[in-house]
Amino acid sequence: RPRIMLSRFAARTVGQVGAATARHARAPAAFAASSTFGSRSMATDKYTKTAEDRERVLDTFALKRACAVLRTPTSEACPKAMQASIDGGFEIVEFTLTTPDCLQHMADFRAKHDGKVMIGCGTAMNVDDVKACLDAGAEFIVAPVLVEEVVRFCAERNVVIIPGCNTPTELYQAYTYGAPIQKLFPGVAGGANFVKAVSAALPMLNINPTSGVDLDNAGEFLQSGAASVGLVAPLFDPALIAKGDWDAITANAQKVIGNVKPVGPYKRKK
Repeated sequence: RPRIMLSRFAARTVGQVGAATARHARAPAAFAASSTFGSRSMATDKYTKTAEDRERVLDTFALKRACAVLRTPTSEACPKAMQASIDGGFEIVEFTLTTPDCLQHMADFRAKHDGKVMIGCGTAMNVDDVKACLDAGAEFIVAPVLVEEVVRFCAERNVVIIPGCNTPTELYQAYTYGAPIQKLFPGVAGGANFVKAVSAALPMLNINPTSGVDLDNAGEFLQSGAASVGLVAPLFDPALIAKGDWDAITANAQKVIGNVKPVGPYKRKK
């Protein structure tokens, strides 16, 4: 299995990565997420994944259904907190570019857990961010907002992209751009009932709520139609991180997974 190497680009600090300006031309408007909108125009460069890899990532989300999303104020806390969530049962995790040394920590975890834990990177705001994340080994990309250029860049390369959306219109727009999973962020009034209503009206969507999901209601969101969920502050309680109580984070993770597993796998919409 090839070693995961950080490129010069990926080794930049998070601040440098965030400041990089995306200069890639917008993909042709004819591209869409499914045959309803047209055929996919595929790019071929070092960032292009195989169709099989894309399916593997989506199958893993459908099977495991819960992702640990970590932001820490210090570099030192990052690997300890993330390992605690894995020890508690999470098999999908997301590092975020707002965490100091995020890319290095993600690359280290890819090398350590490759094939056992699926690892992605979030807070990708532009194409340069996406490239840096992929260079560091990200298996999927997450964004807090819907940026068409980012979604199309990923979709044209079989990279699973999960952009942030807050309304039914944004969720559907993300789908038409090529996002196979749509992140519901921030939390909305109605919570699980909102997901249920939108999923019924727009059954082509695969919604991933990552705000408003806590240790107790993750299963409720899934039963209401969410394809998967993301756990942020309720899992990685800032107070627990501040005092280094990794055992408590592991216990939080165990509680979430205990609520998720009984719901069972998600039936993918292909």
